Amino acid sequence: MLKHFTRKWVSLLLAILILAAALAGCGSQDSDQKATGQAPAGQAAAKRTITDMAGRQVAVPGEIKKVFATSPVGTILVYTLAPEKLAGWNYDLNEVEKKYILPEYQKLPNLGGWYAKNTANIEEILKIHPQVIISMGYMDNTALSQAEQIQKQLQIPVVMVDGELTKLDQAYEFMGDLLGDKQRARELAAYCRDTINGVAAKVKALPADKKVRVYYAEGPTGLQTDPAASQHTQVLDFVGGINVAAIPPERGPGGMGMSSVSLEQVLSWDPDVILSWNVAQGGAYEKILKDPKWQNLTAVKNHRVYQVPHGPFNWFDRPPSVNRIIGVKWLANLLYPDVFNYDLVATVKDFYARFYHYNLSDQEADALLAGARGK
Repeated sequence: MLKHFTRKWVSLLLAILILAAALAGCGSQDSDQKATGQAPAGQAAAKRTITDMAGRQVAVPGEIKKVFATSPVGTILVYTLAPEKLAGWNYDLNEVEKKYILPEYQKLPNLGGWYAKNTANIEEILKIHPQVIISMGYMDNTALSQAEQIQKQLQIPVVMVDGELTKLDQAYEFMGDLLGDKQRARELAAYCRDTINGVAAKVKALPADKKVRVYYAEGPTGLQTDPAASQHTQVLDFVGGINVAAIPPERGPGGMGMSSVSLEQVLSWDPDVILSWNVAQGGAYEKILKDPKWQNLTAVKNHRVYQVPHGPFNWFDRPPSVNRIIGVKWLANLLYPDVFNYDLVATVKDFYARFYHYNLSDQEADALLAGARGK
């Protein structure tokens, strides 16, 4: 009987030990989940609710590993911040763009997008399973309506990010919180903030009679442009250039702006400086320099026609993303070299290393600035 009694207590003790071990395992899983923000295998991923930059409440995954942006504006920001999380591009990169993009990201798929006349490839987007879609640009009712429509159609959270030039520091900090890349986001935000604040302070002190009159020549003929206050000329407005284009603002084809003007109008405006699309973009830079019809303009006579640097993206516009930050420094130096006396080669190399993950040589920096520097 004693042996039977002992065996019962041994069995009971073993059962207690097994139960204790199981409970300890559960507690460990709970602790791991709280620490990482991730649910254990087999359970749904943790969710969190954020307030995006348009003030919308959006439920997003606790950890985000893959994102897609509705347009190049957001795509460029994601690439500069966390390229490993980028699901795809909005168009096929050309060779000029590929030159400055890390090899492992050059072959990301072209998923299209919702911008200008473009439409996203919904089927391919759903195959890739991005956890979040970024809508970056104007925070107007049109953008808000589009974001809600995309979210409803794809059943993927759409997060709106302000693309205003002077708020790019805030955009980086917001995206750093969203994607879990806070330290790098703070560094890029600080660069944007220092650039914007530093240039704004000096522009404020520019005498009105010293400001330079500029014509922005768009398209293959140079006879399309955008007026002051257009999203496509924010860099020019910000650095204190006077936009000579006295025309009503137009949305243009697909919301792209680019109002058509005549050469007679340009001659009547007679700008001090002409900024042209880069030759690599099919711009009119060489045409303006050589065509006899343009030769009576003051800017042409004084050899003050410049092409906007381009690669991987245009520094001035199209797309109006974070590439404009280096554009601010370039154009401020071009128009007011006595006030903004940057070492452009060193400045460009520093920007590309910080934002594009690319270490330029001096020769590459010079090539980017070809036709874009004053004497």
